[in-house]
Amino acid sequence: MELREFFENLSGARRVYGDPYEKDGATIIPAVTVYAGGGFGTGEVRGETPSGTGGGGGAIARPVGAYVIREGKVSWKPAIDVTRMVLGGQILCGLALIMYGLRSGSRAERRHGG
Repeated sequence: MELREFFENLSGARRVYGDPYEKDGATIIPAVTVYAGGGFGTGEVRGETPSGTGGGGGAIARPVGAYVIREGKVSWKPAIDVTRMVLGGQILCGLALIMYGLRSGSRAERRHGG
């Protein structure tokens, strides 16, 4: 597959929505967010010898949820990204510890005349 074909396949609804399937009397249509990046290239001809370089690209797809169709009604069920939740919690905890340390340090300076 050429790079152009690769990126063409990433675009459009067929990459965002998965194939519908049935489970327990409901039709499920999974959905993802797709992030894609392109590449670059350059070339030149010196005398009769062409030369060039190039780079590629890549893509990331993350599940965001699914549409559930049951008895003629459609509902959205979001996906829960536990990794993102844990990372967010770690960042908040780290910031809280930094703020606590800064406040404790300024209190100690005031007590000791600093």
